[in-house]
Amino acid sequence: MLHIPMRENHSAQASTKAVILVGGPSRGTRFRPLSLDVPKPLFEVAGHPIIHHCLKAVAKVPDVREVILVGYYDESVFRDFIKDASKEFPQLRILYLREYTALGTAGGLYHFRDAILKGKPERLLVLNADVCCSFPLGEMMRLFEEKDAEAVILGTRVSNDTATNFGCIVSDSHTKRVLHYVEKPESHISNLINCGVYLFATECIFPAIRSAIKRRTTRPRLLSYPSSDNLESSFVATGDDEDAEKSEVLRLEQDILSDLADSNRFFVHETKDFWRQIKSAGSAVPANALYLQKAFQAESPELTAPSATIVPPVYIHPTASIDPTAKLGPNVSIGPRVVVGAGARIKDSIVLEDSEIRHDACVMHSIIGWSSRVGAWARVEGTPIPVGSHSTSIVKQGIKVQSITILGKECGVGDEVRVQNCVCLPYKELKRDVANEVIM
Repeated sequence: MLHIPMRENHSAQASTKAVILVGGPSRGTRFRPLSLDVPKPLFEVAGHPIIHHCLKAVAKVPDVREVILVGYYDESVFRDFIKDASKEFPQLRILYLREYTALGTAGGLYHFRDAILKGKPERLLVLNADVCCSFPLGEMMRLFEEKDAEAVILGTRVSNDTATNFGCIVSDSHTKRVLHYVEKPESHISNLINCGVYLFATECIFPAIRSAIKRRTTRPRLLSYPSSDNLESSFVATGDDEDAEKSEVLRLEQDILSDLADSNRFFVHETKDFWRQIKSAGSAVPANALYLQKAFQAESPELTAPSATIVPPVYIHPTASIDPTAKLGPNVSIGPRVVVGAGARIKDSIVLEDSEIRHDACVMHSIIGWSSRVGAWARVEGTPIPVGSHSTSIVKQGIKVQSITILGKECGVGDEVRVQNCVCLPYKELKRDVANEVIM
């Protein structure tokens, strides 16, 4: 049982800070080939970097004045984004804190605890940057106050056969209290899963992380060797100072949440709205669709007005050039300086800046990389993903392939060439039909 100090009951005006966990380059391998050129948090979905959607949601919480980005990208990576975001959200102080190594979702929080606790915030919003959802932070705040909670987690329902790929929550449907939490269980325990968005009482979360670190350092010699898959959760605990530092490496999901469930003051807000992770490069396409649909429902002025050739929702950057006979949508984002020729058809796709889609070409369920070119009468297409699916992989002729076709930077597809269910690394010229391949 985890012993956490009791909290005083605070008013709705209690101070709140936000932390957005952005990860680092070694964790973005599933987002290749797109992450070869742009860090995943800065990849544009529905006309904005992925992390912008998180920040926009946080900016709507009236109590938040400071947002800290935590990750282990180089400091220069987010400099321009922070500069632009600070102008867009002048009420927020936005800063980036770089980990010296991959510390995990809980280790990063604990390592920077002094900066996070500066100003004595009473609550801490924690968002994973690679999450696509409507971020119902206001509802989470209300539940937090109503229950005098130590922690609130955002949850959603998925199909039973998908649930074991995520952290699973067992809760009391009446009180919304979390009774049990298991990260990626081996067998089915619940179809209510962790969305990667949290609200913590600061006086509870840091002692909880500290307790987890102590458990590791007091165990007899314990050794775990990192692999590419478990780097963030690996540690070496042998008792000296250097190894104690390494024991900071731990995750909220595996190491902290199950203990919080023992405290009786851990609650779940179940969202009925859209949610999905943006893990693989292909998952940017369904995330793009979800954000565009939300913007369309909100009548966002950023979107292009429906017409005979625009099937909403469609985002077109003001600098793009679209032939009036080209048909776009639904669920299409067109980046800066893109040129789309006469009679072209684009659907369920992202076309990145400086690309060209020539006349009568067809692009569906695809991502067209920066400065790429799709020739006249060519077809670049993936396979539609079923609504509610959390995978972008399909099996074709016994082989697991990406359902979304992805062209990396500066790729060329020749006239009348068909590319289907492929991932193409940067700087490749495709002069023949190709299907179900990774083109190196």
